[in-house]
Amino acid sequence: MSNLKMKEAALIYLDRSGGLQKFIDDCKYYNDSKQSYAVYRFKILINPSDVVELDAELGNHILHQPLKAAEVFQSVCFIAVKTLSLIGQLQTETQINIVLKLTHLPPLPSYGLDLCEFPLDYTSQRFYMMQGIVIAMTTVTKYTQGARFLCSDEACPLSKGFQYIRVHVPGATESATIRNDFLCNLCASSLQEDRKFRVLGDKQIVEIIATKALHAFQGHSNNQPFRFQSVTIFLRVPSGISDNFRCLLSLTSSSCWKFTAILANIFASQITPPGTYNLLKLCLLMSLVQTTDRKKELEDCLDILIITSDTLLIDRLLNFSINLVPRGIRHLVSTEIFPTLSRNKYGTGAVSIQAGSALLAKGGICFIGDLASHKKDKLEQLQSVLESRNITVYIPGKKFGEDTDQQMTFPVQCSFWSFVDMDSSSRRNAQKINTLIGQMDCSLIPANLVEAFGLLINCNESSPCHPFLPTVQHTLKKAINPEGLLYAASRQFTTEDFEKLLAFAKNLNVEFSLEAERMTHGYYLASRRIRTDSIYGSKLSASALKYLVFLSEAHARLNLRNKVLKEDVLIAALLFETSLTLKYGATAFCVAPNAVFPFKLYNEEYLEQRDLYLTQCQQQLEQFIATYGPGTTIFSSDE
Repeated sequence: MSNLKMKEAALIYLDRSGGLQKFIDDCKYYNDSKQSYAVYRFKILINPSDVVELDAELGNHILHQPLKAAEVFQSVCFIAVKTLSLIGQLQTETQINIVLKLTHLPPLPSYGLDLCEFPLDYTSQRFYMMQGIVIAMTTVTKYTQGARFLCSDEACPLSKGFQYIRVHVPGATESATIRNDFLCNLCASSLQEDRKFRVLGDKQIVEIIATKALHAFQGHSNNQPFRFQSVTIFLRVPSGISDNFRCLLSLTSSSCWKFTAILANIFASQITPPGTYNLLKLCLLMSLVQTTDRKKELEDCLDILIITSDTLLIDRLLNFSINLVPRGIRHLVSTEIFPTLSRNKYGTGAVSIQAGSALLAKGGICFIGDLASHKKDKLEQLQSVLESRNITVYIPGKKFGEDTDQQMTFPVQCSFWSFVDMDSSSRRNAQKINTLIGQMDCSLIPANLVEAFGLLINCNESSPCHPFLPTVQHTLKKAINPEGLLYAASRQFTTEDFEKLLAFAKNLNVEFSLEAERMTHGYYLASRRIRTDSIYGSKLSASALKYLVFLSEAHARLNLRNKVLKEDVLIAALLFETSLTLKYGATAFCVAPNAVFPFKLYNEEYLEQRDLYLTQCQQQLEQFIATYGPGTTIFSSDE
């Protein structure tokens, strides 16, 4: 009866905390995946204070007997899978691997592990807090989270199914999970691993010493021999986000949109007040987590062009953002964006190739400022690089004392950020051209260059993302107290917290769920269809699909997920459609300029209203795909 009561409490907690919905979403990912799994791994975020308040016995198990507590949640999750038919391939309860992630531990001495205090408790298998200094670390390697074994005797009933499942438990070695001497309990034949079902995870080993041990290196040993002992710690699936963000992620786990909405709302509160420029800040965060050189054969980049009349604030915001990543480069007008040639100053006769800002920003952001500050030939070169993602340097032989000409091609693996001042005198006096509904007059910018940027964002005074009064108040307060933290969000979520979050999100490997993949292709084909005419052809290039994929991946990464859901594709489609509307005007899939942030995010109620609004947008997107997408009557066989 006690165990049954704890299971009921576990189910109630999962439901109240949003963990149940997250578990269901994770199950959908496994169910849609084409990969075979012996073990289905689920992370459950636990707030011990909330659990203890709900059920003291379950809370006690989580704090002092976490392995038994994991078994309680394992049973609850297995019943949920079978009752709701969430994973068709799941057969046994042992295939569910529950990992409990605690938001915190009670601030009591017994929960802290001091390396200098003896005797240490080596017997209890529970959570501890420990602080120390890392003196050595290994590279990240793989370990086996779970494996499936089968009886080698084909006549044995256990030569099929999932009766023999090996799951890694804390403290176990690799040989405890994978060995070749396991025997069948029924016929005593040897067991063989079915390797295609093996599930791997990341592992890193670090050695830690107590902070007090540093005294030995600070001259306090009086030249006497000394020794200190390090503690070896195994990190499984390393995580690098702050406790505040981890708690926020837990509180918003019931929604696929709330976490990123709050991130955009509070981001860069040192530069602009929370709730302002949310659309732009979301796009900047997505560009920061998506841009990397993790894939050598692909260009994971999100280029952003901003239309604004407040260049000073936008410049500050973008400059603040590039400083959050290791390779954020602010291009100076006096330097070159791309590689240039010069004679070697050491007199060797060799050609010196100067890298330029773009190559220095490899895996990061190259902020090139106002487009108007660059000459026509440089803009043409920029357009070529945005389209091809490489730059070729031609070396004339005669000029540099060589018999033959040479050329070198460099990959450009960075995202470009820029803005256009629509309030400058040249643009104010320019003759306006006739535009379609929703279309921006960008006639003074080369059309091909505008097209080459993945996202076009409007931050004009007439746009919803440019609230005037809060920005003025913020500017006045910062003038009085330049170093002050004006908002609670600045104190709770520091710049360092954002740096850790972005670094962690950038390294997440994501894959598309089946639903998300279908929706991405469906939207691309439908949008391409309605923006095609018989004279000029389609206004959407093949790179449009690439940007949709990158936007979807970026939103998933920003949500700290390993899979792209259809909710991520919706945000990608809304951002991309907003950009297309600014470039070409509105179409059948009519998206409001403030579709991603239709309400100001004051509290939980407004977040709920936004979720409802985005759910309606998702239904409209699905209807748009059903009407104009592949398989509809308006599509010809060629299309």
